[in-house]
Amino acid sequence: MSRPPVALASLGGTITMTGNGDGGVRPSLTAADLVSAVPGLADAADLTVTTLATSPGASLGAADLRRCLTWACDSVRTGAAGAVIVQGTDTIEETAYFLDLHWDRDEPLVVTGAMRNPATPGADGPANLYAAVATAADPASRGLGALVVLNDTVHAAHRVRKTHTSALQAFASPGFGALGHVAERRVRYGNPVARHRPLPLPPEDRPRPRVALVETCFDDDGGLLAYAAAEYDGVVLAGFGVGHVPAALAETVSAARVPVVLASRTGAGSTASRTYGFPGSERDLIARGAIPAGFLDARKSRVLLGSLLALGVPEERLRAEFAARGAGAPGPTVGCESG
Repeated sequence: MSRPPVALASLGGTITMTGNGDGGVRPSLTAADLVSAVPGLADAADLTVTTLATSPGASLGAADLRRCLTWACDSVRTGAAGAVIVQGTDTIEETAYFLDLHWDRDEPLVVTGAMRNPATPGADGPANLYAAVATAADPASRGLGALVVLNDTVHAAHRVRKTHTSALQAFASPGFGALGHVAERRVRYGNPVARHRPLPLPPEDRPRPRVALVETCFDDDGGLLAYAAAEYDGVVLAGFGVGHVPAALAETVSAARVPVVLASRTGAGSTASRTYGFPGSERDLIARGAIPAGFLDARKSRVLLGSLLALGVPEERLRAEFAARGAGAPGPTVGCESG
């Protein structure tokens, strides 16, 4: 029986870290090293492996992700049934969403990593790698965009969050739940979702806009928001509850000359749009020009705003994109070559 071809690339992260003594662990293992340590992986797929970087997740940037997209596109165009990217878990909830925004293929693009380094008892890296490869190889994963697979659970990139600093079950999809699970070496989907149309990548020589993420807090005087609105190209404001801020911050939103996206700092649920009416409420802030993020959390809102600003879209389309992508409902499905 032939095995489906799957491409796998590593960027580094805890899954690749080794070390001893008091110096702490650091990324060092290659993609080939990782694959060789997973029992039965060769039976799951015909793997092609490469090492794109050896970095911690906290140090990844947009240039790394552009390189990943180029590699993944080349891989599926030359026959791979899917692609797997291995990286540090610190930034997976953001990097996977960036990849999903710009992935214009039907083949699955799966992101995975590990919560425990290889020298730790109960290291989860090998199991996560197997589950990720099995997910990428499965025809049922086609058309779902970028997926995050850890702890035998399959998440949509636009929903997943890291919810614990160190637990194996650190990743969850608040609100709508995971898409499926890997059991007996097969993917079982019970909550699939259609995709929104992917965005084109902006020209590589165009600097990525600077987008600030400002979280409001008790007794906030608004100084940080005012600074961000003056110095950055856009701001995501993570408000209380369904999108509230202290009344003193409301005028700062009115005065902002850059787009201000209103998200929630809670990590689950949608911003409101017409429930509360006091100064600093979501109705007040929207009337002052804030763009509601809906079900998109603040971190993913920052990724989306940065991508839209990089494309130079007008304010009307900014609002339309956030309204559609933050609605929680499925978007239009896309074909292999949609752009």
